Amino acid sequence: MITLGIDCGTQSLKTVALDGDSGKIVASASKPYDLIEGLPTGHAEQDPQIWWDALRETVTKVLSDLGSRKSEVGGIGVSGQQHGFVPLDANHEVIRPAKLWCDTSTTRQCDEIRAKLGGREKTIALAGNDILPGFTAPKILWLKQNEPENFAKLAHVALPHDFLNLKLTGSLRMEFGDASGTALMDVRNRTWCREICDAIDTRLTDMLPPLGSSLEPAGTLRAELAATWGLPTNVIVSSGGGDNMMAAIGTGNTRSGTVTASLGTSGTIFACADKPVIDPHGEIAAFCDSADHWMPLLCTMNVTIATEAFRKLFGWDHAKMDSEISTIPAGSDGLLFLPYLQGERTPNLPQGCGVLHGMTTANITPAHIARAAMEGVTLGMAYGLRRMESLGLKPSEIRLTGGGSQSPAWRQILADVFGYPVVTMESAEGAALGAAIQALHAASPGSSLGDLAERCSPVKSGTRLEPKRADFYSGLLEKQNSLRDKTMSHH
Repeated sequence: MITLGIDCGTQSLKTVALDGDSGKIVASASKPYDLIEGLPTGHAEQDPQIWWDALRETVTKVLSDLGSRKSEVGGIGVSGQQHGFVPLDANHEVIRPAKLWCDTSTTRQCDEIRAKLGGREKTIALAGNDILPGFTAPKILWLKQNEPENFAKLAHVALPHDFLNLKLTGSLRMEFGDASGTALMDVRNRTWCREICDAIDTRLTDMLPPLGSSLEPAGTLRAELAATWGLPTNVIVSSGGGDNMMAAIGTGNTRSGTVTASLGTSGTIFACADKPVIDPHGEIAAFCDSADHWMPLLCTMNVTIATEAFRKLFGWDHAKMDSEISTIPAGSDGLLFLPYLQGERTPNLPQGCGVLHGMTTANITPAHIARAAMEGVTLGMAYGLRRMESLGLKPSEIRLTGGGSQSPAWRQILADVFGYPVVTMESAEGAALGAAIQALHAASPGSSLGDLAERCSPVKSGTRLEPKRADFYSGLLEKQNSLRDKTMSHH
């Protein structure tokens, strides 16, 4: 059987075709798109229609590449950028553009909801998570307060991947993984939290889709789409999930103790756990995964966004950037970068900014700055990894995925900064591959998701790197933490 995995990100949508027998990706296509331009600082929005257009375009391309084999397609899975608020009216039509995960315009709404619930501790006691600007909950209150005429039309709350599932199947539901990123769900019991919903609006509970297991399919592909695409009439659409939940499946992270680090625009580190892992400070998100386990997760908003900004500034390609960084010693001769170019989520600095600290005539070179940027964003992720360790999570190794994992120089920095061996995956398509594996599981009754994930997402042999400078970098992390506390306190 062949399954399609679709990954709807902030910058592009990608579709891959997975051959379930060989475990190999046999076709892929992607379509880039942009955020809506000209919005005030802190606002980040996209029109959901561009995702649907990109999905149809890339699926058509992949199916044409499959040729006669497209009759073997038995399942489709969708991975979506998390937390995006897609407001739908009673006819399932989009009311206004979606507010995205990277929209930080809702700090005031977070404070209001938290205050209504009796403070941060009370909020975490109710849901397992704090209310943060990235999450969906404050975006709904923002709509109510800023666009009452649109809020009056609101009948259904969807996340990006739910919206695409709705277009594919005609029905709307939410699975536990992505739903846990709304901050409206009690992650311990996997139910909608009435108190939090009521704190936003007493009608909100009725606008939320039914919640269900991530192992149950979302439905079957709509007949008219099957006809348009020339697919069989019984193609299963799996539950799908958030991009991090799908990247977990796509890196074989479906059993307790495995840890994945994903290096995209933003950075995430997440583990698989058999029971909820709740951070009393609310820094580590207590999510569910999309395989009916739990998935403690740390998110930093500034990873490749920072390294790419400097790479473009210096006019380098990726290979040149790697070779330049390799000429500079660990610690960049005293140059230290605070990577908060677009605010930050962990640590929570919505008004934060980037800082290059310790500049001297010796280290003010492009190569030093590039290395400092790479070290700075990695230390930013390590801050959260140390927090995870304090909650009892100890990885044996860390599986790398995402664009940043393609850089050899960066992989060694990751091992050194994290202080654990790192490995890369055979496929770099973490989330899209995970969505295809989940679809394979949904369309193959009696199969084990863990076994399918292990077979279709193997670790690349010979990529294991051991930490060499762990002590040095743990000192540098302390330095970054103290510099952050000194410089960001007024923000």
